[in-house]
Amino acid sequence: MQFGRYFEEFEIGAVYKHWPGKTVTEYDDHLFCLITMNHHPLHLDAHYAETSTEFKKNVVVGNYIYSLLLGMSVPDVSGKAIANLEVESLRHVAPTFHGDTIYGETTVLDKTESRSKPDRGVVYVETRGLNQDGTVVCVFRRKVMVPKKPAETAG
Repeated sequence: MQFGRYFEEFEIGAVYKHWPGKTVTEYDDHLFCLITMNHHPLHLDAHYAETSTEFKKNVVVGNYIYSLLLGMSVPDVSGKAIANLEVESLRHVAPTFHGDTIYGETTVLDKTESRSKPDRGVVYVETRGLNQDGTVVCVFRRKVMVPKKPAETAG
């Protein structure tokens, strides 16, 4: 199984579908909230969510969804990364709820050779998270520095 890609293996416009998806449990959400000290009742208090929010139920904390998608993309995008250079944008488009299953896909937007390091390049990608209904819940763009193929394997 491939783990990440060399610079030459990225093609502009390619879409990598990350598999498998992950069904988000209440436990996942609560543990992430408690580890990161996000104690907002929207995520942790079912009574508060039911009586005080538009969704009437707990919403999964957005940073968990972002972290999940980032991890899901490692085998396809950043498994060989030398550095994650920049997260250009991060948007939570729709809420995620306990029991939703998140799927991820990444599109290669651009790639450039490094000016200062001839053995590497920078890949610009957009990752989208979708729930089981196909609703986009999270989108982020980032740049990843990856190595070029070693001379003995190039070709």
